[in-house]
Amino acid sequence: MSQALVRIAAGWLLGLMLAVAGAIVAINVVNNTVASPQQPVREYLDALKSGDGGRALGLLRAAVPPSNAAMLDGAGLQTAASRVTNVDIGDPEERPGNQVMVPMEYTIDGSRLHSEFLLQKTGTEWLFFNTWAFVPSRLPTVDITVVNGNEAQVNGVPVNMPNGRNSFAVFYPGEYEASLDGQYFSAPATRATVTSKDTPVAPLNLLTQATDKLKTDVGAKVREFLDGCAAEAVKEQKLQPDCPFYYASNNRVQDGTIKWTVTEYPNVSVEPFDGRWVVAPLDGKAKVEALQQNAFTGAWYPLDAEVDFSFTTRLDVSGDTVKVTPQLSF
Repeated sequence: MSQALVRIAAGWLLGLMLAVAGAIVAINVVNNTVASPQQPVREYLDALKSGDGGRALGLLRAAVPPSNAAMLDGAGLQTAASRVTNVDIGDPEERPGNQVMVPMEYTIDGSRLHSEFLLQKTGTEWLFFNTWAFVPSRLPTVDITVVNGNEAQVNGVPVNMPNGRNSFAVFYPGEYEASLDGQYFSAPATRATVTSKDTPVAPLNLLTQATDKLKTDVGAKVREFLDGCAAEAVKEQKLQPDCPFYYASNNRVQDGTIKWTVTEYPNVSVEPFDGRWVVAPLDGKAKVEALQQNAFTGAWYPLDAEVDFSFTTRLDVSGDTVKVTPQLSF
């Protein structure tokens, strides 16, 4: 064989070796990137951040436990995922049964946290490229309770709370914030961070309080009742009207001179009690004026007295409607 042919054959052989080496490198690069076990994790995180719960659930291959699904799609899911920042997906670690564990570190509310995802090799594509999928699992849940309420907000989404409680299936990692911001009842926000399917999540308990708006509206109805009661007492010329206040006297009072006014309206306090909302006993003062005659001397002189009174009410709140029913005993 001539030297020229040898050189040509050597060149072809070198080119073939380089092509094979390049193919091997390319296969390795693909298997370490788009065909790596980390790729399903990246796609799963992208689905969470876009609020695409259907895609996320399909990728994770997770069963949904009996629960409320409000956090599994849309704005609630997006909000949970948006709080996951500074994500670092680590190298896969081998596990038995042709499985790998992909670790991930990230930050939520300034805390550095860790999650792990278990994946299994499901085959190859085009003879060389590995395919991976999450090992089937079950979604975790976050339990929420609300004092004397049947609604709340979770990650800004209004949700129903039958009998003051509910359980929500959630994706992980993510942060879930429960709150109540109604015009009559509110509760400070409380948060739960979910990092895995197995780590127990402490229940979120909303400690509901009456808002200033409710106290103001109840106070207005109490004032309306007392003013109306005083006006009716004047109209009927009674010292002992069907009101929380009255005045006892043995003297004769000149008809047409009795005047009642409320001088100190009760302070309103609304508190939870025995599964409902109650108004604390209402204490105030009223003034009665009249012209009275001394039973012994017959002299007429002014009656000007201030009396203390106290009464209770029944409170009913339905939507935007507040009803206050005085409970009087005679």
